[in-house]
Amino acid sequence: MRDYLLNHNANTHWHYPTSMETDAALSHAREVFADFFNSTPGEVVFGNNMTTLTFHVARALGRGWSAGDEIVVTELDHQANVAPWRALAQERGVTICCVPFDTKRGELDWAQLERVVGPKTRLLAIGAASNALGTISPIRQATQLAHAHGALCFVDAVHYAAHHSIDVRALECDFLVCSPYKFYGPHAGVLFGRAEIIAELDVPKLAPAPNEIPDRLETGTQNHEGIVGSAAAVEFLASLATGTSRRAKLVEAMSQLHARGETLFALLWNQLQKISGITAYGPAPERPRTPTLSFTVAGRPAAEIAKALANEGLFVSNGNFYASTVVERLGLASAGLVRVGCACYTTEEEIQRLIDALRRLAA
Repeated sequence: MRDYLLNHNANTHWHYPTSMETDAALSHAREVFADFFNSTPGEVVFGNNMTTLTFHVARALGRGWSAGDEIVVTELDHQANVAPWRALAQERGVTICCVPFDTKRGELDWAQLERVVGPKTRLLAIGAASNALGTISPIRQATQLAHAHGALCFVDAVHYAAHHSIDVRALECDFLVCSPYKFYGPHAGVLFGRAEIIAELDVPKLAPAPNEIPDRLETGTQNHEGIVGSAAAVEFLASLATGTSRRAKLVEAMSQLHARGETLFALLWNQLQKISGITAYGPAPERPRTPTLSFTVAGRPAAEIAKALANEGLFVSNGNFYASTVVERLGLASAGLVRVGCACYTTEEEIQRLIDALRRLAA
């Protein structure tokens, strides 16, 4: 990002060197994310963040929907994959159907999902992994369910992308969106959209702007340095493994990081089960999940625990993480959750420091 801003910073599509260098940098970033998604570069769309991209796609899709059409969302999802679709209930008169989750297991009620998705469904909006509970949902089966009824599937992979390799072809989804800051990049948003869909999408756009994919979905001047930095984050992940291609390296790196994360998470989960007063939420280690854990300490608000841990050099997040329905269903809307997770740099020593600190706080 520093190199881009100092040496290549310009707007696109002009006939001087830094503009052409910017075009090349953005083109390279699309190729990098095509490997990240297992898509084509023309199916990679850049934006300010996941929320903005989702609102943009929702508005475009909603132009073709009306009263009687249905959109299915889930209680496990971040509000960024719920609110844009709920807005269409007001704007277009569509019906929103919400699928619950099992609060004990922290997993989606699959039987209810099968009952709700039907002939009136136009889109299923579903998260690949819960940013609050770590739950990984069966996305390919969900996509196939939606397609069986002629509906589209929009996948929020913001939390998932930090812990697993993504293959949009295997998932069979129509849209998938992620945030590079979750995997060591800058604050930005990146969307995969199936080429034949985004080519016809009725997107709000300026008349002189390009109408080819994927440019037709990108409004205004883009955050060039953020796009360059996002691609660098993907290439950093690829550098953690060996392989014959960037895609092969990414798959191998994410596989190794997931295995390592599972080991660290199991240590954390099992030790917290032994501490009186601490309640951990979400699926157990043997279930499909990410190495992210949310918990409470009896009688102590989450913010108080987060502040106490920060004083010991342990930085954790607290609150509802915009997965507000999850926290409400758990009965923790006022107290909130404390959330911790394992990344590529997390060590067993850090996990033990956290456990020791929580023993003191719980006592």
